[in-house]
Amino acid sequence: MTKRLQVLLDERELAEIQRAARRQRQSVAEWVRIALREARDADAGRPAADKLRAMRAGTAHAFPTGPIEEMLAEIERGYGSSA
Repeated sequence: MTKRLQVLLDERELAEIQRAARRQRQSVAEWVRIALREARDADAGRPAADKLRAMRAGTAHAFPTGPIEEMLAEIERGYGSSA
C-alpha cells in the first residue's frame, strides 16, 4: 500500500528541486523518493561490527601523538607557513 506525503517548500527551494529533477530526467516525485531513500540509508549507518573492526584496525597502528594542546599549537603554526 502506498501513502501520500505532503511536504511544504518555499518557491525558491521547489524551483531548485525541479531543476535538479530535470537534470536527472526524473519527475520531482521520483527525485524526492530517491533523495529520501538515500537519506534513510545514510542514516542507518554501518553495522556496529564494521565500526568495531575499523577501530581495532586503527588502534593497531603507532602514529606520532602528544598532548592535545601541543598538537593543536603545531597545527596552528602550520597554517601560517607557506608550504
